[in-house]
Amino acid sequence: MAERIGRANTSLTPAERRVAEVVLERPQLVAFGTVAELAEASSSGAATVVRLAGKLGFDGFTGLQASVQHALAGQLRPAAERIREPAATDAIGRHLQLEVDNVTSTLRALAGDALAEVVARVADPRSRVFVLSGDASLGVAKQLVGELASLRDGVALIEGNDVAVRRTVALLQATDTLLAIDLRRYDRWLIEAARSARAGGVWCAVITDSLLSPLAALADRTFTVAAAGGGPFDSHVGTLALANVLVAGVAHSLRADAAERLDRAESAWQASGALTDR
Repeated sequence: MAERIGRANTSLTPAERRVAEVVLERPQLVAFGTVAELAEASSSGAATVVRLAGKLGFDGFTGLQASVQHALAGQLRPAAERIREPAATDAIGRHLQLEVDNVTSTLRALAGDALAEVVARVADPRSRVFVLSGDASLGVAKQLVGELASLRDGVALIEGNDVAVRRTVALLQATDTLLAIDLRRYDRWLIEAARSARAGGVWCAVITDSLLSPLAALADRTFTVAAAGGGPFDSHVGTLALANVLVAGVAHSLRADAAERLDRAESAWQASGALTDR
């Protein structure tokens, strides 16, 4: 549904966009409600709901509703609700299918021109790179920062308390690149930090779950990831897969310099015996 809305985004009227936002934010209302209820929730009319369904490629509201009912996997509900669901009888098989679908959907949604532009920005040694992440995706963000920092100088994670984050964002330069990562439900402080960076002229790429995400509205380039989880929490496997593609692209772009940096690190590890296979 997010992909359909993203493709139709430029053709949506303000009223249709409000309906689309409700479709993404409150899928249960769409799946089990009526045209009138969706219209009321989006402060629009029933005709607007029907027009949106048509623009998304459905044969009226019933087609839209059936699609949402089929796709509703529970990933948008809080963990406190999901943990109360009965366990799957084939937990391994269910998780396998979900994670394969997450990675497949995420990577198939990648646009080659967008990826090339972000890789070029991140690989440019004249531009510092800063990563901003919500709490849930922080593990992926730290790995991304660590790997990029192994390939080039000037890569940092924006973290700390409100004072530290605001100071770092205020000191960003127009030549810097910001990578922001967050999935629904979005961290408000992160949105505010990204908005401040964009106001300062910083180029921003976003990894999020929807083209209607508040982060997407602030971005020069947006990557959407699938995050359906088999348990109470969202999956970040798709996000990690996207980060791996980005790092691989930067490594290829900086092949000579990056190889020399990795050789120096490897020599230091071997000399100190920092790593072991036994």
